[in-house]
Amino acid sequence: MFRLLWATALATIAASHCTRSGLKEVVDSYLASQISGQATPFTAQFDTSTWLGYYENAVKVDVNTGILKTPLPITHNRSLYDTTNCMTYTEVIVNDEKAPHVIGTQLKFANHKVNRVDSIVTKPGDWLFNITGYAYWVEQENWGTIPEAKRDSRDTIKKAADAYCDLFNDPSVVVPWGTPCVRLEGGLYGDPGPNGTCVGGVPSGVPMNRRRYVIDETVGAVDVMLDFGTSAWPDTHEFRIEGGKIRYGHTVNRRQNP
Repeated sequence: MFRLLWATALATIAASHCTRSGLKEVVDSYLASQISGQATPFTAQFDTSTWLGYYENAVKVDVNTGILKTPLPITHNRSLYDTTNCMTYTEVIVNDEKAPHVIGTQLKFANHKVNRVDSIVTKPGDWLFNITGYAYWVEQENWGTIPEAKRDSRDTIKKAADAYCDLFNDPSVVVPWGTPCVRLEGGLYGDPGPNGTCVGGVPSGVPMNRRRYVIDETVGAVDVMLDFGTSAWPDTHEFRIEGGKIRYGHTVNRRQNP
């Protein structure tokens, strides 16, 4: 009985810092560091006692030599706040002719601070990269807050994302496609019309492994960071789920164009 109470108390303490405001404060420091090219505001948020590493495109690197050391004029950002798993996901767009980038970053927390950073950094030459298209289409979409009574559960949101990811390796999987449904990949956009569909263009025989989830029920969204295919390309898929159905999908993938 004592062990159960103690475990419950520890879980409560561990989760107590995972408020939206607390997570947002750290994400803001991450964005400030990327804009300035000064890593310090963000690295001050790191938990050195449980530190797991800073990763760019699935490679562990020194944060002081990574993309954060390059000042980037961010033109768009949007974040998911997972207050259950103490994680965040931030989509960063740099619509700048000198240094165009699309970056997807997951932050994992422990002891009130960041203990792992995973960023997928894409730029010209990466899969379907087109900053003009990506920057334009994200502004046309609605990723706003969903009224509480209409929100899907974490399980529903995760299952929708997993169905999509499973389809790449198993064409028999039934995916809860919405109508309309539209995918944004690099800069390529599907049919945004009232009957748009996401059904076409999904390859087969491609395993999606080592999935890491950030789920934010308030906006019906989930980010899945994973290894794409047998080559294990760094990849992140973000979905907006409405009424249990996939409405939008964003892909940021470090695959090189053939």
